[in-house]
Amino acid sequence: MTAESVIRAWDQADPTAIHPLRQVSEHAYWNSGRAQADMLATVIPDGAKVLDFGCGDGRVAIPMARLGFEVTAIDASQNMLDRLPESGPSITTVQADADGIAGHLGRRRMDAVYSLAVLIHHSYTDCLHIIGRLRAATKLGGILVLDWPISEAPAEADSWIGVTTWSREQQDEACAQIGLEPVDSDLPWGVYRAVKAGS
Repeated sequence: MTAESVIRAWDQADPTAIHPLRQVSEHAYWNSGRAQADMLATVIPDGAKVLDFGCGDGRVAIPMARLGFEVTAIDASQNMLDRLPESGPSITTVQADADGIAGHLGRRRMDAVYSLAVLIHHSYTDCLHIIGRLRAATKLGGILVLDWPISEAPAEADSWIGVTTWSREQQDEACAQIGLEPVDSDLPWGVYRAVKAGS
């Protein structure tokens, strides 16, 4: 699966197919975003400038903004961005893929970046490329929260909705190369501090 094919599939998917809780109820779907925002707030400093990469329809970005974070929500799919509720808090939205982040931010760097349910659908090569772009968007010492799962039997996703998993060794090597230092947390996702590459 290429990054373009994953983006295209998500862009064309029915909203109910994107998240299993949507099939339960809209209330359950939006509550899950609030719960995830509350978890993110335990590792991201109050009032931080944060980037939500792969924000979709704002399920997590909206509650993050309501918690007082300055949110920039980026998604490659304009269809997803168009689904953000108009009644939500002030959020900067940007239609871009990983390569478009730098064009939007310029020389600015974010205090924190999170990407949930995005990396898991990409190949090893595309995932590393995306993480590299996310790291470049994060200030030195900033926090990255990445849905980047480890497995005893790592494998690449074979469909747009499949899950790519990594070995601990693959992830450690990638962290050193990109400039990420793992941070202990109780979150269900990896938490990293942005450091100089190779340190």
